[in-house]
Parts: sequence; C-alpha cells; structure tokens
Amino acid sequence: MKDTASRVATLLEALPYIRDFAGATIVVKYGGAAMIAPELKASFARDIALLKLVGMNPVVVHGGGPDISRYSDLLGLDVRFVDGLRVTDARTMELAKMVLVGKVNKEIVAQLHVAGVAAVGLAGDDGQLITASKQMPNGTDIGFVGKVDRVDPRVLERLADFVPVVASVGVDESGQSYNINADTVAASLAGALRARKVLFLTDVEGLLADPSDPGSLISECTLTELDQMLAAGGIGGGMLPKLTAVRDALADGVDAAHIVDGRQEHSVLIELFTEAGIGTKITP
Repeated sequence: MKDTASRVATLLEALPYIRDFAGATIVVKYGGAAMIAPELKASFARDIALLKLVGMNPVVVHGGGPDISRYSDLLGLDVRFVDGLRVTDARTMELAKMVLVGKVNKEIVAQLHVAGVAAVGLAGDDGQLITASKQMPNGTDIGFVGKVDRVDPRVLERLADFVPVVASVGVDESGQSYNINADTVAASLAGALRARKVLFLTDVEGLLADPSDPGSLISECTLTELDQMLAAGGIGGGMLPKLTAVRDALADGVDAAHIVDGRQEHSVLIELFTEAGIGTKITP
C-alpha cells in the first residue's frame, strides 16, 4: 500500500505540469550516453512516448558523432576536429548522411514505435526543413560543416499525429548537404516552432556552481546570472556550445531551456513533471 500511495503521489505531483504543458511543443536534443546504453535508450523512448500520449508535441533532434567516427575508422577515413567541429570532406559528408539519416534516425524511430507512439524520421532536406550554408570557424574551411540559415516548419506542423525525429543534416539551395551541430539544430527548430521548452540531454548533471563538485547543481538561473558565471570563468569549455544554443533558443522566444543529465533514467520526465527537477532550467 505504501508503494501504491507513493506512485499516486508521483502522479499527482505531475498532474499540474501535464495540464500546463498540454498542446505545447517540446524540443528535445537527444545525445550522449542516452543514445548508447540500451536501458537509457528504452527509458528515453518511453519518456517521449508519455509526453505525446498526455497531449504534448515532442520533437526529437539528434546527432551521431560516435557512430560517424566508428564508421570512419572502419573505412579508413581521417577523423579530425577544429574548434570542436568535425572536418567533413565529401566522403565524410556522404558517410555522415548515411549514418545519421539511414542508421541512427531509423533506430530512434523504431525505439519510439516499441514505446507505443508513431514516429517519422526526417532530415533537413525533407520539406525544405533546414536550409544551411557552409560554416567557417575563424575563417577556416573545414568542409561541409553547416550553419542553419532558415527553418521551414511546415512539414513538422503537418505531422501533428506523429513524433518527428530530425537528423542534424541541412541542405543548401543547390542541394548540397551539410553536417550541423545537433544543439544548433535543436535551438533553431525550437525557435521556428515557438516551442514552450527545449531540453538538451548531456553527460553532466547540469550547470554547477563549482565544476569540481557535482553537488553544486544550479537548478534554475536567468541569462543575466549565466553571463555572470561565464565572466567569472566558472563554466567549462565543453559546456559553451550548448550555452550558445540555449541563448539562441531563448532569443527566438522559447520560454525556457533545460540542460539535463541524460545518464539518469527518465530524466526528461523528472525535469518536466517534478518540482525538484534533475538539471538546470535557464530562462530569459
């Protein structure tokens, strides 16, 4: 009976959040350990299925860097990075699109089907979803690495009965494909869809007041407070690309961005539907 009462209490705690988010679009960037460990894959799929079944509109965005690197090694392709971005020549771009769109995307769609919801896999060239152009970090040409120029959300809006799963590949006006950072794609889609929230699953607890102390998690902060932490040098370089995506999403009108520890089972539900949460919520 105590166990049953505890479960009921959990449902009651979630109820006001479920009511508040009904009909809202939630963009979730899926990555890190949550895409690798089998139990975390299943947990993530069930979380997204529950969001859809209670009346929310989840959109999943994913990359697939580890798989691209693994297949590059198998095929003898050079693996290099500049400022955290993969140097992507024509052969690597062809491989990246095959891995992201043909393998990783379809695996996520299948996991969602197993969890009980209908999903559809997409890339940037579907319905002109993501128009991209070459990104040149510090003026350096690193190949077919792209930045988002424009998002046309019409194809996603027409798939209202499904969970869209979007691979982080864009295409330019000539039809050339580009590999794009998945955090960037998630932020751009969240803005274009007027999403209520965007969640970034990662392999850290969230923002920490003391990077050496996992117990110093910051549950909530504003962009102003975030700027103060950045100026004080309290945030590691590995978190900076995600924070750029957070800024972009909030600037485009998203209500809140969340950095969530994807190593914890059901982290999406805990962050959205409980008072304590599990990661860091950042608001304008």
